[in-house]
Amino acid sequence: MEANRPPVTVIVPNHNHARFLPLCLAAVREQTYSPLEVLVVDDCSTDDSVRIAESMGVPVLRTPVNGGSAVARNTGAAHASGEILFFVDSDVALAPDAVAVAVRLLEADPGLGAVCGIEDPEPLLRSTRIEDYRALQHHHWSIGSEGEVSFLWSAMFAIRADVFAETGPFDPRLRYTEEVDYGRRLGLRRTIVITSAVRGRMGHDRELGALLRKLFHRGRFRVPLYARRRRFARGYETASRAWASVAAGLAVATLPLPLVYGPAALAVPMLAVAVSIACDAGMYRFVFSRRCPLFGVFFVGVHFLVNLAIMGGVITGAAQWLLSGRFRAIYDVPGPAAPVRPGRAPGAETAGTRGKEPAP
Repeated sequence: MEANRPPVTVIVPNHNHARFLPLCLAAVREQTYSPLEVLVVDDCSTDDSVRIAESMGVPVLRTPVNGGSAVARNTGAAHASGEILFFVDSDVALAPDAVAVAVRLLEADPGLGAVCGIEDPEPLLRSTRIEDYRALQHHHWSIGSEGEVSFLWSAMFAIRADVFAETGPFDPRLRYTEEVDYGRRLGLRRTIVITSAVRGRMGHDRELGALLRKLFHRGRFRVPLYARRRRFARGYETASRAWASVAAGLAVATLPLPLVYGPAALAVPMLAVAVSIACDAGMYRFVFSRRCPLFGVFFVGVHFLVNLAIMGGVITGAAQWLLSGRFRAIYDVPGPAAPVRPGRAPGAETAGTRGKEPAP
């Protein structure tokens, strides 16, 4: 029976995730599917990531310079021998049947380009309330997107190796929107689905500042892509979520009004806050149903700051789009060349069971 199964390569891009990597690799080892090849691609980590992977007997590929997730994924794909590639970020611990379910879905529908999983509402490791916030928020947004989408949820997804080669690799120039760009290119020929049948528990940012910076830049770099397409990605970025960010921005922008028009003008920013909360009412009901009211209040406050960060990123991106032709054209250049398969990718080094010689 197993002889008829397509071989799968699990590719684990990693940068300084020694905290999560043992859990990620242990979960891959416990997959019910075989045959299974596992590759860790370390993107110039400065922690113990490489030592941890090697101690667990997992082959490690090393990028020569820190190039980001896109470069790491491309490197793994270029070295993979499997007919199906399953990408899982090093801060994700897959459910035991995640690979098996994804393969079954791909085999059932030849027109399916990629199968993306959905993370659990609890963080992989918990040390701060920000991790709790992000796990609940991202789970709710992902569950609301279940079905066919036009973006790629790259933290855990399966794709046929020939479809990956046909689409081309991730754009190595992109660090914040490489998955959105890839989903756009893949969606031109194939369908993409996100499903709770493929599950995993994900690690998240521990600090609010790190989370806000990430979301700011993701909003900024989406502007030239969405300006070109004249629409949001289908399934994840809904109109209500966009309006929640707009209303949060208006609440802050109108705060000075009472200084000019008197206390009655305070109703304007308060109304904007109310609209922002109303736009995300479904998510807040979900959170309050699962957690205590005190945490719910904390969640609402953090999400208001998240909406501000997203809005700030979009405003900054819009200004760059107006002033910079280079920024406007960031997604307009021809797509990158397909990775080399089989064999080694240029510019990658191997470690662990694959040796430590530079690739030719």
